[in-house]
Amino acid sequence: LGGATGRDGIHGATFSSAELTDTHADEFSHAVQIGNAITEKQTLDVILQARDQEDGPLYSGLTDCGAGGFSSAIGELGEATGACVTLENAPLKYQGLSYTEIWISEAQERMVLSVPPDKLERLRLICEAEDVELCDMGHFGELSHNDNLPQLVLTYHSEEVGRLPMPMLHEGIPTPTREASWPPKVASPQSPPAPSPQPLDATLSALLAHPNIASKHWIIRQYDHEVQGGSVVKPLVGPEQDGPSDAAVLRPKLNSHRGIALSVGAAPYLSEKATERGHAIDGDSYWATLAAIDEAVRNAVCVGADPTRIAILDNFCWPNCDNPQILGTLVRAAEACYDGSLAYKTPFVSGKDSLSNQFTTKDGKLITIPQTLLISALGIVNDTRKARTMDAKQAGNLLLIVGETTGRLGGSHYIQLGGTAPDKRIPRVNLKQGPANAHAVASLIDQGLVRSAHDCSEGGLLVAAAEMAFAGRVGLDLDLGALPTDAPIDTPAACFAETPSRYLLEIVPDRLDAVIRALRKHEIPFGQAGAFTTHNKLTLRTPKDGGIFESSLDDLRNAWLGTLDW
Repeated sequence: LGGATGRDGIHGATFSSAELTDTHADEFSHAVQIGNAITEKQTLDVILQARDQEDGPLYSGLTDCGAGGFSSAIGELGEATGACVTLENAPLKYQGLSYTEIWISEAQERMVLSVPPDKLERLRLICEAEDVELCDMGHFGELSHNDNLPQLVLTYHSEEVGRLPMPMLHEGIPTPTREASWPPKVASPQSPPAPSPQPLDATLSALLAHPNIASKHWIIRQYDHEVQGGSVVKPLVGPEQDGPSDAAVLRPKLNSHRGIALSVGAAPYLSEKATERGHAIDGDSYWATLAAIDEAVRNAVCVGADPTRIAILDNFCWPNCDNPQILGTLVRAAEACYDGSLAYKTPFVSGKDSLSNQFTTKDGKLITIPQTLLISALGIVNDTRKARTMDAKQAGNLLLIVGETTGRLGGSHYIQLGGTAPDKRIPRVNLKQGPANAHAVASLIDQGLVRSAHDCSEGGLLVAAAEMAFAGRVGLDLDLGALPTDAPIDTPAACFAETPSRYLLEIVPDRLDAVIRALRKHEIPFGQAGAFTTHNKLTLRTPKDGGIFESSLDDLRNAWLGTLDW
């Protein structure tokens, strides 16, 4: 049931699993599926109604038509029983498809259900009410006459066009054994001349304008994030809706105050391929993966999610894993997924991979992406009325930083822009402290002790603090003398290190004692980083020399908005 079948998406799995060349745009133009969000929502409504019948679900099994289309969906559902498929019954977007195209199309919004015959009519009535197309594709339970093994049988206009024993389909192909090695061999390029140190205020503006950090409003506002009015926290927040939200909060049931937080995390600049001004860093996909998990959890917690009720999924984007060194980095990432999931108690509930993200040009030059893992998180918000946003709320409130800052600047955007640092090692997630910080911050938010919360990630503390201030139209005086650190660090590290597991919290002064007691009780490192004020500036007092710089919030906001203002 759901969408009709077309040629779009044919060989989509093949396309996404192959190395790209300059001819792929022509050869695989058909491989991209054409989505339809309305059909998807209608199909979901049918499935939920069919599931929630008083006498039990109207179906005994279901799966979506993903890679391979009907071939994988029906092949998976019928592994133990066998199946006979009547291909001409599939609704088509247009005429002219061959039975092979019908069988392998990966057109979207299609679900295959196993439905007991006596419940089929009730399911059909629900589909008619929701304007969702349903067809009978055949039946499960097809055995070989010779050896009684389950068979997959395909027919097209009463002619048998395919037959395969299910054991052959599921177990007949030998699993390859591949070689993985780590650490990879890294070339050592010539050292470029050391750049001249930039003033802190100029560096802050440059970081806010960096494409990874700058506002994405140009694409956010091309899409509707108000469908059915269930958006509690939106992609852009603040009085003028021009601050970067950490996550979205949605209220699926409008008669309930329970909601879900949706967030993401990624740190490809910590992986092995990442370089800084020609220098290979000590990149490691293990720590890049943990940083992504930590960031996804932090973003969800900042808007009010319960860290004990967060599930995550993975999207692996890797170069060709036929290379043992590249495969070794993938193994490192998989090990981190395991360790991170256990430490944060966040089960992986889904995911996908694309493991040939490289391109060969006409002249034979190979271009590969950094090893990249995107972690998406879905968390329960028990009461959306307690949800928080990152924009500062009121002058006079205090800014606290939760979590320890280290001097490691490897992989940071500060170094990417040409900054210098004595410690260029990449930061590492502490699998004990990271979850502890998340639980402590979530508890403070649940108790109503936090006015706004923002995760401290790309660009470091100074960038995150500036975002809170200009998003809320509230000035901010920063003093980093009380910054919690693992060892003495210099001013650039204090301002721009991207140490994981850190949060910035806006606290009302008369709630400060309660917050301090709670953090000390659980041995959470924290410090007061500043105070919000009535002026329209961000000022900074540095711990080493006591010097002050100040920047206009309007200038900082314009730097953040301007890069991708297309």
